[in-house]
Amino acid sequence: MWLRSSAFDDGAVIPRQFTGEGEDISPPLDWNEPPAGTRSFVVLCDDPDAPSGMWHHWAAYDIPAECTSLPAGAAAQPARQGFQQALNDFGKPGYGGPLPPRRDGPHRYRFYVLALSAGHLDVRKDPSCLQVEREARRHVLAQAVLSGFYERR
Repeated sequence: MWLRSSAFDDGAVIPRQFTGEGEDISPPLDWNEPPAGTRSFVVLCDDPDAPSGMWHHWAAYDIPAECTSLPAGAAAQPARQGFQQALNDFGKPGYGGPLPPRRDGPHRYRFYVLALSAGHLDVRKDPSCLQVEREARRHVLAQAVLSGFYERR
């Protein structure tokens, strides 16, 4: 399975419009070749370089198995796309784009797509991104990752 974005290449700088300094919209994502038995997907975004430790920017879950892409800004209309979203570490539901501390150097942002054997995650109402990730990892058939960088000067 692979994960790509038409907005940036793996290992490249994430364009400003997809960050907290820009429009703060979720980037377009495409994936393919999920394994047989895939019943849903989860998309995650985290920052392992955050000063306080791992920072969770997004968890979109219960994405239908027939879905193989999310357009730019999909996080703003999850019902239209047919998925749920967790509370990010900014304390808000949905996507919170890269916004590292100024002069903290470039941070890595990792987007994951997880193909799951479960069609629906058993999580409480308004779960955190970490809770979604923990439950999703119990059902992972395959995963792919796309990394980008962003720095505030």
